[in-house]
Amino acid sequence: MSEITVRALTEDEWETFREVRLAALAESPEAFVASHAEEEAEPEQYWRDRMRRSHRLVAEVDGERVGVVSIGGAPEESSPDVGQLFGLWVAPDWRGRSVAASLVQEAAAYGRGQGLSRLFYWVGTDNARGVAFASSFGFRPTDRRRPMRVQGDSEEEIALVLALGDDRA
Repeated sequence: MSEITVRALTEDEWETFREVRLAALAESPEAFVASHAEEEAEPEQYWRDRMRRSHRLVAEVDGERVGVVSIGGAPEESSPDVGQLFGLWVAPDWRGRSVAASLVQEAAAYGRGQGLSRLFYWVGTDNARGVAFASSFGFRPTDRRRPMRVQGDSEEEIALVLALGDDRA
């Protein structure tokens, strides 16, 4: 099996992020807040600004881009040492082949390196597979809920949290 490589994207690689993001929006429109049509129409500056706002990781296998995840601030939190994992997507042919795991592990390592103490990840309450996946990495459920923010859905999301410091409590 080919090796999965996860690497950070720089601002100058905005086109790479755009390509993978648009693939995600086209393949899984129900999983994202934005639509493919909205983001496809955005100019270069929009994408560059996005690259500066959050840390973007791409997973590649033999030069093929097979997944993406972002890590940034958690807007609901007042503490600067809390981050949020979001925008996780893996190409259908690569699901179940450790791509998502590699992305999450690298994002957690990045968060630790940035001095983050916790990392939040919002998952639909009806998404048992997503909750189980996150739990396998040590994410634990919280009592926080919010309305689902994806296209045309009214279910709730639950905030899962991963302790990144020495104290895993």
